[in-house]
Amino acid sequence: MKRDQLRLVDTLSKELEEGNLAIFAGAGFSRAAGYVDWKSLLKPIADELDLDVDKEWDLVTLAQYHTNVNATNRAKLNQLLVTEFSMTAEPTENHAILARLPIPTYWTTNYDRLIETALEKNEKIADIKHTNKQLATTRPKRDAIVYKMHGDIEHAADAVLTRDDYERYHVNMQPFITALSGDLVSKTFLFLGFSFTDPNLEYILSRVRIQFTRDQRQHYCILRRASKGENEDLADFEYRQRKEELFTGELLRVGIKAVYVDEFSEITDILRAIEHRHKRNTIFISGAAHDYNPWCKAESEQFVYHLSRAICKEQYRVISGFGLGIGSAIITGVLEQTVMNGGRLDNDQLILRPFPQSKTGERPLKELWTEYRRNMLAHAGVAIFMFGNKLENGELILSDGMREEFDIAVAKGVFVIPVGITGSMSKLLWNEVMKSYQESQHENGKKITPLLGELGDKSTSLERAQEVILLLLRLI
Repeated sequence: MKRDQLRLVDTLSKELEEGNLAIFAGAGFSRAAGYVDWKSLLKPIADELDLDVDKEWDLVTLAQYHTNVNATNRAKLNQLLVTEFSMTAEPTENHAILARLPIPTYWTTNYDRLIETALEKNEKIADIKHTNKQLATTRPKRDAIVYKMHGDIEHAADAVLTRDDYERYHVNMQPFITALSGDLVSKTFLFLGFSFTDPNLEYILSRVRIQFTRDQRQHYCILRRASKGENEDLADFEYRQRKEELFTGELLRVGIKAVYVDEFSEITDILRAIEHRHKRNTIFISGAAHDYNPWCKAESEQFVYHLSRAICKEQYRVISGFGLGIGSAIITGVLEQTVMNGGRLDNDQLILRPFPQSKTGERPLKELWTEYRRNMLAHAGVAIFMFGNKLENGELILSDGMREEFDIAVAKGVFVIPVGITGSMSKLLWNEVMKSYQESQHENGKKITPLLGELGDKSTSLERAQEVILLLLRLI
């Protein structure tokens, strides 16, 4: 990843953690899902007008030409929208990544429902706004607001399409302009799939710039760098490069910094990196202990307590299923650290998911437990495993639940840290990790290897194990 892309990941990750990140999605963001862009949508209209859509740069005016010729009747335009955007399409990986992140605000000029669908698939409640009246109501327990400033496919007749629509927008949709202006002042936007030729956005950005002059908030966009076509004349390519440089400067003028990629797949890499940064701040602790051998119960509980407290102190969030023999120590460690700092315990510090122990519904308990585990690990970037045994029919056996959690974590790409010195299933998992771990897959791989090794070395104390785990968390 290039240096400017890494800086973008750093900046947006910080804004995400502070709850300031917002997304603005343009037509290009939906194209990978199979939907058409503006040119493809309006090609039949251009053909009907005996125009070449590839020679037209002002597509809003092209749509207006059609309504003018048809005595302001836009029925065909509406039908084109319904035909092209009513097709069933699955959200792209980029949609899915964003939906997994705690992003509270989305703006889009798209008519499709990909953003809403992606949020729903991640069990999030989306509050959709595409009319002025909807702005005055709030959907209970919403996770994200999706502002569809140009309308929704279910209401094609009201969609913003023509020059008339754009000219009336500041009158008919003034509440949306006010809302977006406020968000541009208070949030940091990442623009995706945007060409920045939208008259409404240009109008709003210019007024925010005039209002705040040199104090305007910095926003970001990701654009594909101009590349020479196979049969393109060199002079034409150099002309496009020069225009790209000038366009970058124009974006800076309105407070948007452009970061360029050579291929669209790099956008996915950037979003994945942001998700990785976010998830690595959440630590899943897996553990169950009926027997603490080779340690005694008291020192084992103190180890779990001090480790949980230290993790909380480092500003990580802890997720736990309240495992046998260690759950109370985890809660106490996180709670005491939070209270000491004058805070209150909430989901920013600790998420507890105690497992149901008796079957009261229709689904088998094991099926519910598996779903619990997948749900918890979906939020984590790191998983720590310790001890791992239970008493069954009077016999001490290895924890199959920990085994399942480990397998789920590996499948989800979670970084796994088995504390082998605690014995039982953790020792078995540590052996597997040491055999399969590949330094080349991690930026600090060579520093991580010896630390992982210490966690299974019999000479390592529990105090040293805590130090090693904290060092690993900083390196991952």
